[in-house]
Amino acid sequence: MAVGVCPNFVKFLNPHTLTFRFSSDRKSVLARSSNAQELSSGASLSFKEKNSFSGKPEADVVVIGSGIGGLSCASLLARYQQDVLVLESHDLPGGAAHSFDIKGYKFDSGPSLFSGLQSRGPQANPLAQVLDALGESLPCATYDSWMVYIPEGEFLSRIGPTEFFKDLEKYASPNAVREWKKLLDAILPLSTAAMALPPLSIRGDLGVLSTAGARYAPSLLKSFIQMGPQGAIGATKLLRPFSEIIDSLELKDPFIRNWVDLLSFLLAGVKSNGVLSAEMIYMFAEWYKPGCCLEYPIDGSAGIVDALVRGLKKFGGRLSLESHVENIVVERDRAIGVRLRNGQFIRARKAVVSNASMWDTLKLLPKEVVPKSYSDRIISTPQCESFMHLHLGFDKEGIRKDLGIHHIVVNEWERGVDADQNVVLISVPSVLSPNLAPPGKHVLHAYLPGTEPFELWEGLDRKSAEYRDLKASRSEVMWKAVERALGPGFSRDKCEVKLVGSPLTHKRFLRRHRGTYGPAIEAGKGTFPGHSTPIPQLYCCGDSTFPGIGVPAVAASGAIVANSLVSVSQHSELLDAVGI
Repeated sequence: MAVGVCPNFVKFLNPHTLTFRFSSDRKSVLARSSNAQELSSGASLSFKEKNSFSGKPEADVVVIGSGIGGLSCASLLARYQQDVLVLESHDLPGGAAHSFDIKGYKFDSGPSLFSGLQSRGPQANPLAQVLDALGESLPCATYDSWMVYIPEGEFLSRIGPTEFFKDLEKYASPNAVREWKKLLDAILPLSTAAMALPPLSIRGDLGVLSTAGARYAPSLLKSFIQMGPQGAIGATKLLRPFSEIIDSLELKDPFIRNWVDLLSFLLAGVKSNGVLSAEMIYMFAEWYKPGCCLEYPIDGSAGIVDALVRGLKKFGGRLSLESHVENIVVERDRAIGVRLRNGQFIRARKAVVSNASMWDTLKLLPKEVVPKSYSDRIISTPQCESFMHLHLGFDKEGIRKDLGIHHIVVNEWERGVDADQNVVLISVPSVLSPNLAPPGKHVLHAYLPGTEPFELWEGLDRKSAEYRDLKASRSEVMWKAVERALGPGFSRDKCEVKLVGSPLTHKRFLRRHRGTYGPAIEAGKGTFPGHSTPIPQLYCCGDSTFPGIGVPAVAASGAIVANSLVSVSQHSELLDAVGI
């Protein structure tokens, strides 16, 4: 994933959004349904698209899509005093990180496990660096644990340097304790290299030699000196699969191997043999250092989107909702703008930036202008599977008082954490943010994290009995996980809101090709594409580009594109202003 760049790019894909990943916002397309149970029944949901645009039909830069990557790019461009316009097909911004409101329940439909959102400085979460550049704050609640339900038992897993040893002693073995200590001792010193380069300093041209190379060379050199000879040798593995470090340390305890695979999968959608060592090392540094904590935005993932939109508008950027881009207009081999579904043309004087997936961006381009090698590479890129979602609103009465916000259920280690119907993730954000549900109520989101095969659903009529039956059967594993996490006081029959989302839901409302979570690119076997394309003046950001999948990653990708479209002096002035 790191395409020959400094290993500290791990922070783009770290557990600052460890896989609790999908999304929708306050009054979303779902909320406009006359029947709050439509997702469960399989009935067809509809949403209005104006497919029109009012205002000046041109900009320096036109951004397609208002996901976190697109908003990060656009808001920074506005901060750089560029005339930027974001075009969003739906009636709310946020893409795969927006939220929706039904009967007063405000549901996250995507990321829900965060850390580093309020951090500042060179080693901060890339999203936090973007918000800092915009002068926007993000109120968060903090906590330090999540519930784990595994074949060996269930326990409250606390982050921090020593707490996990107690769990290992109880649920694994003394050998697991020894191996875990051996792992931490080996990799934590490498985190200095993985955290030495601020993501906001990166750009996609040779100007990076100034904004990143020269500016941070002393800190990079210092980090390698501090690691010593053995650490420096280990740092050469940062861009290799994490399993290679595990193997080199001769870690063989089944619990340790399974646990590391689980963390890897939650982080990047692949097991330890496919995740970059740099990503995992940064995650370990964030989760197992003294005083560490997890964070949840008080207003849910919608709070992140709102902060980015405020920053965009503060600096004069524009956002047009319900404006569906039908295609990217290319003339004389250059991207010159976009055409909306109603035929309206919007000119881009400097660039068009697509925040859509690589497959969906390809669909927007005239076939005749796309080099075959480029389209072949996109078509052949492997994809993560899709999602099943369960959104519930219910009364707190009878629910245990010590309910935590996050729960992870692993049914069988033998099948692998990436097997379908095996791992269920559950978020109950109203535990920390009561404002997300009506008084006395809880809001819950459970899902199968990028493991649901799209082939099971492809071609089904969403109004058919076959579709409804399949949703019922494939969602049962989530219901059982929720019942296990919430205890006997919970009853599915008493839920005021019950919504089941399928891969077809994921595809339709997030406009994701085959409902996929993103490219399934394994470390050592491929790299995420850069941000430029064979079409001059067309750039891409988001989870189909370097550094990859996850909120920190897409925020970083948007920042890299924005930095690349302005001068080195403007970029350096921003770094000075932010103090990194």
